[in-house]
Parts: sequence; C-alpha cells; structure tokens
Amino acid sequence: MSLTIEAPSLQHPALEKAKAHLGALIGYDSVSSRSNRALIDYAAETLAKLGAEIVILPNEEGTKANLIARFGPADVPGVVLSGHTDVVPANEETWVTPPFSADERDGRIYGRGSCDMKGFDACVLTAADAFAKADLKRPVYICFSYDEEVGCLGAPAIARWLAELDVPPELAIIGEPSEMKLITGQKGKIAMRARVKGTSGHSSFAPEHVNAVEYAARIISTIAERAERYQLEGPFDKDFTVPHATMLTTMISGGVATNVTPGSCSFTFELRSISGMDAEGDMQALLDGIDTDIAAKMTARSETCGVTWERIFAYPAMGDARGTAGFERYAHLMTEWGGKVSYGSEGGVFERTGKIPAIIIGPGSIKQAHKPNEFIDIDQIEQCLNFLDDLMADLEKPL
Repeated sequence: MSLTIEAPSLQHPALEKAKAHLGALIGYDSVSSRSNRALIDYAAETLAKLGAEIVILPNEEGTKANLIARFGPADVPGVVLSGHTDVVPANEETWVTPPFSADERDGRIYGRGSCDMKGFDACVLTAADAFAKADLKRPVYICFSYDEEVGCLGAPAIARWLAELDVPPELAIIGEPSEMKLITGQKGKIAMRARVKGTSGHSSFAPEHVNAVEYAARIISTIAERAERYQLEGPFDKDFTVPHATMLTTMISGGVATNVTPGSCSFTFELRSISGMDAEGDMQALLDGIDTDIAAKMTARSETCGVTWERIFAYPAMGDARGTAGFERYAHLMTEWGGKVSYGSEGGVFERTGKIPAIIIGPGSIKQAHKPNEFIDIDQIEQCLNFLDDLMADLEKPL
C-alpha cells in the first residue's frame, strides 16, 4: 500500500502583512463623498518609515489628498503603481458582515473596497518593504489618488506632477481589478446633465404651455439615435467586449402632478468613448444639434424656455501602450492578456500627459466591484505580490 503525501502549498511570505494592510484600508470609510485624509496619512506614514520620498497633493479645500511616494533614483525613468483610495457607498442591507470591517472566510476577504481597489493598494504597501531594501536602478512611484469613483478627479494632479519631473516615469501600472491579466485599453467617459425649462399650468390648457418633459423626451430620443449610429457605424475596436462607443440616458426627473403641464425636467446621460475617436467633438456636435433643432423651438415659443447643459465629469480613454518604450521594457513581466475594458480607470489620465503610457494589471475581478459583500480572493493577492516581486527584481537590473 502506497501513501501519497501532498506537498504543502507555498504561501507568499508577506501575505499576512498584506492581509493586515488590507484590513486597515477597508477600515477607513473612504466613500467618495467623505475625506480620504486618514487613509492617506496611514499610507504616508507607512511609506515614510521605510525611507520613501513623500509628496502630498491636497485638493483646494484640503479635505482630500493624493499621495506620491518614490523609492529609487530620480534621474532615470521608472514605473508608477497607481491606486485610488475612494470607494462607492455600501448602503445595501444585504451585507453579511459590516462593510468597513474586513472579514476573512472561504479563501476570500470581504469588505467595501477589498476588490476595487484596496486589495491592490495593500499589496503595494506590502511590497514597499522590499522596494525600500532593494538596490533599485530605476525608481518606483507609489501613487494613491482621491475621487476616482466620481470621475477621476484626483489623478490629474498626480499625472501633471510626474510629467513635469526632469525625468518622468516611462510606464504607469493601474491596479484596477483585472484578475492579474494585462489590460491594454479602457474607455473614456463624459457624463452630462441637461436641464430643460418649459412653462407650466393646468394640463387642460396644454397647448398654451411648453411641456418640458415632452421636449426632454425628444432630446433623449436624439441621444438614443446617436447611440444607434455608434453601434452601426463605429468606430470599432474588436478588443472591447462592446466594440464601439456607447451613449445612453441614465436618470430623469420632471413634473409635479398628473394635472399640471411640467415646466421643468432634468436628466443625465453619458458617452463612453474608445481611444482614437474625437469624444469631445462628438459631444459638442450633439449638443449643438439639439440646441438648433429642439431647444430653439422652445425659445421661439417663450424666451424663458430652453436647455442648459452641465458637465458632471469626464475622463479620457486609455490607448494601447504596446509598442511604447516603457511597455516594451517591462513586457516580459506581463501576465495573460485580458483585452480591453469598458469600465473607467485613471490610465487615460496618465496617457493624456503625452509622456506616461499606461496599462491595467490588478488583483480581483471587476465582477465583484460595487456590490454588497464585495470580496477579493486571497489567491489574487498572492498573485499580485508575486508580480510586484518580479517588478522589483527587474528594477534592480543594471541600466
């Protein structure tokens, strides 16, 4: 009778430290509507103790901040490890455990932001121990931003600061959840709000009024028609799951009663663009056409009527970094290619500087993001730690 003994699985030596960092990060209620300063202070203190050069970039109010920390020389190009610190709200009643308290069970760690994207942030803070001890020939820039979830509001300041260095980084690695697969493209987004002003009165005299809801419906129909043109005419990029730009209305509000002609209506809509198209030009052409064909008819009936536009936020698409010098230097480290994604990230913000191409590689699955009982598989954390080990070893190689 033979006895088979299974070899014990090898655990990354820093896994427990990564779990501890993740637990600490989840414990900060950093929903985008709140301050992230306590979390940034935690990260800054952790990295400063290891000898990193620290830069804090606060917002105008001082309520939120970005963090930039550098290990290694400043006079040669290096790599950015970029993660955001804010999370979406966790108001659902179906959370099994408190959302801002890490819970480990069944090979996973649960908590708001565990996947998107404090798991990556925790891995980076853990790897900082090794970065600090390594003889780096090229630098690593650890960057944590604020307000990614509401339009990538913090990252532009980081990208500008890095691009203005005498020697900017040559590649940004965005740690959004990609199951540690290489993502080489991401859609951009323009989010808009329309306010339609008509005239109101008793609905029995409807022909005398300018019905804001009905005119809003005409505008929404125009938006839907433009979306259909993207679907039929492109431009196309087959590497995306949805291989073209999309446009749709997402929220609407208007009217006060069933017997009152609505005098106002507001709605929001979005354009998700692919790299290479003129998203700003397309959006402006749409608005100009609506102003000419629909809003002008309202104003002709009453000078007080019309449509006003408000940009809520916008971030650019991320192009394909393959072929750039920065990507090719580190291409041998890249994992399985995962294509391009329709969700947003800060990658396009770095790319827009014209100096810092970007890719996405991060632990966890985007399918778990923004859900109650959000989790990250511990195996994904280990894969990320191994990737960062390999990156560190590469940064130690002679120039």
